[in-house]
Amino acid sequence: MSLYVKQTELRACINSFLLDNKTIGFVPTMGALHQGHLSLMQESLKNNDFTVVSIFVNPTQFNNPNDLKKYPRTIESDLEKINALNSDIIVYAPNVEDIYGEKTVSKSFDYDGLEFQMEGKHRPGHFDGVGTIVKKLFEIVNPNNAYFGEKDFQQLAIVKKLVKKNKIPVNIVGCTIHREVNGLAMSSRNERLSADERTKAALIYKTLTEAKKLFGTKTASEVTNWVTKTFKKQSIFELEYFEIADEETLLTCKRKSKTKNYRAFIAVFVNNLRLIDNISLK
Repeated sequence: MSLYVKQTELRACINSFLLDNKTIGFVPTMGALHQGHLSLMQESLKNNDFTVVSIFVNPTQFNNPNDLKKYPRTIESDLEKINALNSDIIVYAPNVEDIYGEKTVSKSFDYDGLEFQMEGKHRPGHFDGVGTIVKKLFEIVNPNNAYFGEKDFQQLAIVKKLVKKNKIPVNIVGCTIHREVNGLAMSSRNERLSADERTKAALIYKTLTEAKKLFGTKTASEVTNWVTKTFKKQSIFELEYFEIADEETLLTCKRKSKTKNYRAFIAVFVNNLRLIDNISLK
């Protein structure tokens, strides 16, 4: 495993691959790696000559300073996991200054309205931060393919829109959600749950799967009302939102259409720790 902390050194390494027409796969992460991240790396390793993984907790996508402060940082164990997976992986783990220079600010992006739905409503400026860091990393790494998990489905849609509108020559690959044994979507934030909270958080995926069944015979608003009532009965949870939306536009489903694909999205606080998940309703 090769580790770089400065983009100038990483670029020098990558330029040698480009001269030989080697393909580069890229997996951007914020660290605290779990099996979901490793599965993205495995996809990249299968389909590219070289794989680059970034580990960088991006400050501009956190609208809550406390959340940024508490976000798990486990660089040593992250590097061990990557090395155990494949010793040829190249890791870029910069500090904030190497990415942003003197001013840690995000740029403004227009994602044709995708940014105003769900996460965008509840986390102002979040997707400007996401667009800023992803664009910067793409410019540094110059990947042929970049891999993102579907757990952050809205982010995946945003990145695809970013690439299209800015004519960035990279193929975006969405990969399936990895789940814990009880169904809880794997997330770096899960490490902050107690054992009891982690067990009870299985309700999130259980509710999504039941919502999928109900959507076969009920309206979107009926399913949403059922989900809201389900979480109101649980004192450990606070439902921030549940929405059934068009997968392409992310607009809330008002009336079902047979020509559209829908997905259910959820954000829940488990004793003040925020978790998100989603499920296809096909």
